Order: sequence, then structure tokens, then C-alpha cells
Amino acid sequence: MENLDFYYRMIDTAIAKLGVDPEACRGERKGQWTLTKGSAKVWLDLWHIEKEGRAYFQAMCPVLPVPTKNLEAFYRELLEINDKLFGVAFTIYKEWAWIKTIREVAGMDENEAFAMITRVGNYGDQYDDVLKQKYSDNPPPPPTGPGNASA
Repeated sequence: MENLDFYYRMIDTAIAKLGVDPEACRGERKGQWTLTKGSAKVWLDLWHIEKEGRAYFQAMCPVLPVPTKNLEAFYRELLEINDKLFGVAFTIYKEWAWIKTIREVAGMDENEAFAMITRVGNYGDQYDDVLKQKYSDNPPPPPTGPGNASA
């Protein structure tokens, strides 16, 4: 298995560049962090997939639960927004719409990690309130992440 310590330190440094203490963001497991950008939670994961022999870094933000009404309009709007986004996309996971980006860690540098984190946070904060106002049907609270700190 690949030693991920170099990448753990890289993510810690990228989080610190946001003015946030990486220790305050850490989750229960190594390679997990959670921070807040405005009204958006940003989850970070760094892990190794044994059968692939590769490690990945992912930044994702739960935006809103999939609505029970106006699904066609909701999905269409997410696809139209995806066309305007850079390096991230909306996805559906566990009945929530998320903004997500993922990449292999091989060759990743601190600037890329920082850009991934800030993009997800900025887009999440930009779209969560707008989409909730349009589509929410009394939403449940967002999923909880591995840690919590604000950026």
C-alpha cells in the first residue's frame, strides 16, 4: 500500500492556507476532514484502493436532498449548472445532490488540492441556498461529516 503521509500533510497545508486549523477539521479516521464555507459543509477524503493500487483525493459538499416534486426540472437544472462549473460536478449520492471532485493523488500538488477544496466550497455555498429555496420539501439536516471547522 502507498504511504499517504505526504498527501495527508499536503491536505493539512491546503486547509491551513484557508486560515483553518487542520486539526479542528479531522475526522475519526485518518484521511478525513470536514470544514465549512459559508452555509456549505465540505468533506475531504484521501484513501487508497487496494485492488487498484492507487490513492484518491475527493472533495464533496452535500447541497440538498433530492426533492420529491419537480424532479425533471431539478435534474435538468443540475445538468445546466454542471455546464457552468469548472473541475467539479453535481452528482446524486444517498438521496442527496452533491458537488464533487475527485482525482488520483499521484502527481497532485498543494495548489491543486487547495483549488479542489476551494472550488467545492465556493460552488456549494453559491448553489445550496438557491437550490434549496427552489426545490426543498422540508429538508432533513445535512449529513454529518468526519470533523468540523469553518473556512
